[in-house]
Amino acid sequence: MTRPQAPGAFTVSIDFELIWGTLDLFGPEGFRDACRIEREVVVQRLLDLFAEYDVRATWCVLGHLFLGECRAQGGTKHPEIVPPRHSWVREGWFAHDPCTDEARSPEFYGRTLVEKIRSCPVPQEIASHSFSHVIFGDPGCSEATADTEVEACVRLAREMGIELKSFAFPRNRVGHLPVLARHGFRSYRGPGHRWYESEEATGAWGRLAHLWDVVRASPPPTVVPERDPSGLWNIPGSMIYFPMHGVRRFVPVSRRVKRAVKGLDEAARTGRIFHLWFHPTNLSDRTDAMFAGLRAILEHAAQLRREGRLTIASMDALVPTAA
Repeated sequence: MTRPQAPGAFTVSIDFELIWGTLDLFGPEGFRDACRIEREVVVQRLLDLFAEYDVRATWCVLGHLFLGECRAQGGTKHPEIVPPRHSWVREGWFAHDPCTDEARSPEFYGRTLVEKIRSCPVPQEIASHSFSHVIFGDPGCSEATADTEVEACVRLAREMGIELKSFAFPRNRVGHLPVLARHGFRSYRGPGHRWYESEEATGAWGRLAHLWDVVRASPPPTVVPERDPSGLWNIPGSMIYFPMHGVRRFVPVSRRVKRAVKGLDEAARTGRIFHLWFHPTNLSDRTDAMFAGLRAILEHAAQLRREGRLTIASMDALVPTAA
């Protein structure tokens, strides 16, 4: 007798970083307005949507956002961190850190937002996105840097009663997996399987190819957990929920939704995983339209779940039980 196929799975991971995600590229002013919208509007709307559709998302929280305040010690900012030596960074790694508090510099701190995520009626997974958005896969990030970044995240989370198990690499640049394994992590989100999502694919051609896939709503890949030699499980991304700033604002939200629906249907058909990911700031431009699109995606996922063809789970819940 043929065994019935297991249902597919849908997981959502969120890179929650506020200003830190672009600080090394554009300084503290580049995305300040987007961070304000993220804090005041986007986070709560996401939590409301996840509660409505019973979605246990994975929030990959930057370690600095666990802080409500910080101060320099002996004139040094965060002496517990071995700073990276990224070639494009001309100032000290923490040069823009105001060393104040959440009230005065809300784009740098997020403790109240982490508490808000924890209070969601549908429990959310709190995961890690490094401490200060160091690029782990870049040669400028030494093992010592990675170790101090991860240790700080684990310590700060533990002080709030949170155990970190999943990780999303800044800019999806994978590196220092043994460090994560030593600190008790079980899974990470690796780059997607499209050629333009590999570390080697940089520049305009890769961006254009990605944009073209969104425009034509090409089916995103579905994935399965892949065990790394370090012992961690890679749950690759399937599709980023594309923002609406820059040239991407000319692509209708409906194309993003259509792609995601294709990914959900394929996961339900094959028993694989559709892994959607984004930054909250992705929803800071044309916020209402972007949330309407996300609602349509979650509604389709919920319908597949009602039919018994799909589960909706956090990243950690997708780690094989034999791990």
